[in-house]
Amino acid sequence: MTVADDEGEDLAAEWEAALGDDEDGGEDDDLAAEWESMVGDDDGGAGTDLLGAVGGRESTRVLNQDEIDSLLGFDEDHDEEGGQSGIQAILNSALVSYERLPMLEVVFDRLVRMMSTSMRNFTSDNVEVSLDNIVSIRFGDYLNSIPLPAMLGVFKAEEWDNYGLLTIDSSMIYSIVDVLLGGRRGTAAMRIEGRPYTTIERNLVERMVHVVLNDLSAAFDPLSPVTFRFDRLETNPRFATISRPSNAAIVAKLRIDMEDRGGRVEMLLPYATLEPVRELLLQMFMGEKFGRDSIWETHLARELWQTDVDLEAVLDEQYMELTDMIHLKIGSQIMFNATPDSDIEIRCGGVSMYTGKMGRKGNNIAVRIDAEITKKKG
Repeated sequence: MTVADDEGEDLAAEWEAALGDDEDGGEDDDLAAEWESMVGDDDGGAGTDLLGAVGGRESTRVLNQDEIDSLLGFDEDHDEEGGQSGIQAILNSALVSYERLPMLEVVFDRLVRMMSTSMRNFTSDNVEVSLDNIVSIRFGDYLNSIPLPAMLGVFKAEEWDNYGLLTIDSSMIYSIVDVLLGGRRGTAAMRIEGRPYTTIERNLVERMVHVVLNDLSAAFDPLSPVTFRFDRLETNPRFATISRPSNAAIVAKLRIDMEDRGGRVEMLLPYATLEPVRELLLQMFMGEKFGRDSIWETHLARELWQTDVDLEAVLDEQYMELTDMIHLKIGSQIMFNATPDSDIEIRCGGVSMYTGKMGRKGNNIAVRIDAEITKKKG
């Protein structure tokens, strides 16, 4: 017999002794036998844990760091796979996935192709632009994840009346400065950390931001014409706040390679900025019509021309008090102000359409339309 079995039987014996002090001895014996059989079935581990919990000795287990990270949703394995787990997944469950906006990928694909050409013209170098990924993230989490030092370009979508953010990392900043100022090829760009960016560096990066924003406007043109206007350049993320920290946003991460130099450019667009064109971004392909059927529209228009409508020819109108209406009897006369030459108003559904003259054609009364009544706007 093992030590665990001995401990389990001792605990069962204690329970049996405690239960034996009760008045109902038969039931207590049965309960004690049942406990003893449960303890005997296992190696003693499960039984001792259960009895220990009942007896006031709680069984505790210490989680290691990997298990804590997995529980909170900060597991690196899940981050590399693009998924989230634990509490982080629960908190971000309300985020709208960019995959629900299919046309957004088409727009960013056009942006990559346009930037490849414009950046080559801008730097006079062999430039390759690639789209790493598109993610949905909260604005506050994105600001906290920006690796410093970096430059943040704030721009405004004029037609949508909202803002976006362009982040250029330090590698891209020094690479642009090196290329535009004639640095030698084959040598890595020099990085001097821990100092503020100079006016020359800021001006060169601002010129690159203008190139990227022009391409972004051209990428959105087939979907909805919009002008992205550069607003300001910041180095502190706190001063580049364009949305509430809890608001959702879309981040497109671009990689720009210039032979042995390059860096990253990240483009953030809050969902509030994209709201005016949300219906267009929901399209599965360019020019998709939601719920429209041109065949049905043509058929409906053709049938409308064959619809029968009622026209009313109004000779004159009289406004009377209710007391006069009550006193009307058979033989009472109502005098109209119309004469044989008076205009008659023709109405359709209570709307005045035409005026004309009343006459006679054969045995029927006829109305000749003389003029159309113009509707007053506003």
